[in-house]
Amino acid sequence: MHIRPELAALRSDDAPQRQAQARLIAAVDGWRATPPVAAATTDLNRFGRGAQLEELPLLTALFSADDPSAQQFAGTLVSLLVAELGGDPLGQVPLRHFSDGLLASLVLARAGGAALVLQAIDGEALARRAEPTSASFAATETWEHVLAGAAWVERVRIGQSLPDRAVLHREPSELRAGMVAHRFCAEEAQLLRRIPGTMVTLKLQRTLDPSAPTREYRLADGALLHQAAGSPRESRLELTAALLGRMGRSDAAPLLAAMAEEEGGSGLRWQALRECLGLDSAVGFAALRTIAQRSDDPLAAPAGALMGQLLEQYPELAGVARCLA
Repeated sequence: MHIRPELAALRSDDAPQRQAQARLIAAVDGWRATPPVAAATTDLNRFGRGAQLEELPLLTALFSADDPSAQQFAGTLVSLLVAELGGDPLGQVPLRHFSDGLLASLVLARAGGAALVLQAIDGEALARRAEPTSASFAATETWEHVLAGAAWVERVRIGQSLPDRAVLHREPSELRAGMVAHRFCAEEAQLLRRIPGTMVTLKLQRTLDPSAPTREYRLADGALLHQAAGSPRESRLELTAALLGRMGRSDAAPLLAAMAEEEGGSGLRWQALRECLGLDSAVGFAALRTIAQRSDDPLAAPAGALMGQLLEQYPELAGVARCLA
């Protein structure tokens, strides 16, 4: 095994590594303190709390088509990091980053549910990937400013959403340097099809509803393949509800009914309702009927449909306090 002298030296003395890291941290801190970056961070804090993009001058400039502000903003940091890593190649960039061979991302700033991210997508790696067979939709809002390169993409929009499927509308599109694309990701997904070379984008994203689920639909027929809770808390509660059902804890039925009837994420409420029906038919059916009768409840329509199916299959539910459903 060949071990380079620089790595061998670190076995006996890690001071050079610590010093390199300190220099990188100081460089990034200096970049953050510059007026444009400080202003962008202030804007991002307001954006994460719900302010509109047009109310925030710096972010508006960063995501205006053909505006040089985005190039200067990202270019200053990249030049700084390249210079520092050139002198200290074993240093670690003190910003959250990720790479999977296709996508490399660097989180420039984060505030609440909003993030400003620099991304690079490798076209050769994309060409080696299998064609996507599904599209995911999450309750986020995204702006992308293409700083370099181009991409051919497919936009997938939800025309109509049902409990177990969606009507999907698909159309090809193109992204080019200087363009800014905006989308509500709960309604529109973007699939990468072809990238000549590498595409670099500056992305602004914020979460609109932390409790809303992320849904994945099959492109071929719009079938719902997967649904995940939008927040870790709701995901844990969904797992808890499922566990209570598998354990046969009928004493938990009133609690699950209360979870189903209260405000919150539709995925969690529906999971609680299903488990409640399985544990105690009378308690679950009463909760189902309450939800179906709420005109402003997003679960009213699927609850009404399920109630009709259950009444057709088990007529005794209409007047019996308890039955074996």
